[in-house]
Amino acid sequence: MSTNTTKADINFEKELWKAANELRGAVAENQYKDYILPLIFLKHISERYELRRDSLKILFNDKSSEYFTEDIEEQNYVLEDPDEYLSESTYIIPEKATWQFLQDNAEQDNIKVLVDDAFDLLDQTLATYRPDLKGILPRIFVKSQLTAKQVAGLINLLANPKLSEKENPDSDILGRVYEYYIGKFAIAEGSGAGQFFTPGSIVRLLVEMIEPYEGKIFDAACGSGGMFVQSLKFLQAHNGDKKNISIYGQERYDGTLRLCKMNLALRDLSFDVRLGDSLLQDKFPDLEADFIIVNPPFNVSQWHPEDLPENDPRLFGPKEEFTTDGNANYMWMQTFWSHLSDTGTASVVMANGAMTSNNKGEKNVRQHMVDNSMVDCIVRLPDKLFLTTGIPACIFILSKNRDGKDGVHRERSNDILFIDTSKMGTMESRKLRVFTNDDINKVTEIYHNWRNLDGSYKNEDGFCYSATLEEVKKQDYKLTPGIYVGTEAVEDDGIPFEDKMETLKAQLETQFEKGNALQKQILENFDKF
Repeated sequence: MSTNTTKADINFEKELWKAANELRGAVAENQYKDYILPLIFLKHISERYELRRDSLKILFNDKSSEYFTEDIEEQNYVLEDPDEYLSESTYIIPEKATWQFLQDNAEQDNIKVLVDDAFDLLDQTLATYRPDLKGILPRIFVKSQLTAKQVAGLINLLANPKLSEKENPDSDILGRVYEYYIGKFAIAEGSGAGQFFTPGSIVRLLVEMIEPYEGKIFDAACGSGGMFVQSLKFLQAHNGDKKNISIYGQERYDGTLRLCKMNLALRDLSFDVRLGDSLLQDKFPDLEADFIIVNPPFNVSQWHPEDLPENDPRLFGPKEEFTTDGNANYMWMQTFWSHLSDTGTASVVMANGAMTSNNKGEKNVRQHMVDNSMVDCIVRLPDKLFLTTGIPACIFILSKNRDGKDGVHRERSNDILFIDTSKMGTMESRKLRVFTNDDINKVTEIYHNWRNLDGSYKNEDGFCYSATLEEVKKQDYKLTPGIYVGTEAVEDDGIPFEDKMETLKAQLETQFEKGNALQKQILENFDKF
């Protein structure tokens, strides 16, 4: 089990609000992130370059190091050797593309040109080693309505240590900044409540449950790449090698896809992420993933299933029976299932409504999934886990590895595990709840003990229950955990039942008397008019 510390997902709202104010009036609210995130990316790439360069200079003076040398010419040769930086997942950055250069020149009248030129230089540098990163930093400042003073203010604000990867090496800063702006300006974004960044504690739970140690990882709604970042953190926490995973993703919005590439590039991950609507334009028709970790947009309506081909291989049956234009939740499910390898597992965040919907195009899919033993586990989530939507959510674990033939997991093709976490989590603020390490470990251990050959699983009233498929069918294929886990056992307080009833009766009689007196007083007040 990972021992990563789970933190609240946003702790620099004040700084980001000030940055937004620098853009106000010159940039549309839904575009704030498009200006701020590339600058933060440049800042982080630049910091990595500086850290590696500084570490080499220290090694030159360390007599125990193989880099030790007093030869200035040899030192300069090493400092300019690209391989010395590539080996540490960074690059030699041209001076005019460094964060320090932009800071030093922030007050210049031509700072907008300098920023765009820096983007060009950095883009060219990255593309030299990673052609797939070409175009992630477009020239946007010169053609904007921003003044030089506003751009200078923005650069100075982003110099804050809170937004430094050097100061916060374990934080997904890009993803968290993205979440803040999507959440703060969701209406302007026009994306509705269904599209949002997945908070870190949920992503970590998804990853810890299905354990992506090696193989192909796919996210058909990859957003800013948070699922991939957490998968890497999981791998590192378990002494795994990132060379053993390959990453595939699809994202509908070009700007968000660029952000995803920035996030993955910062971690030197190899990837294939493509632009397109996963529902109607599956860019990976032949991909069979070992792990799918995904939080698709909830409750997407009017997504035009009529545009699907009649023989779409993802569908479980006839298009008119297994889709509905009113909600795409179960088209997502069919998409994910179609992309699982023969032993693949998917962890999917989904709207609670998917557990019980009776719409034909949704219930048919859910019934098919239960009847064909596709559902491994359902987790009900508590409220206020998302900053950007109030839609109640749950987790579906789907698996093609339920027959127990891998020698690691038990045969469980006739069972579904239900877990209710609605009472878990800690409020970090009035609006935001996060799962603690203990919360994540508890849910993960329950699932693994239930799934694994050497597990010691037991049902726990009010929290978890292993139901047979027959039990689920008797509940009309409803998948709400509360139906199965029951209520939490209450500790006996030692007071006899008869005494409790007498006390309750006395309290009720007192309340009735007070109610009658209040009614009488109200009527008397009316008579005075």
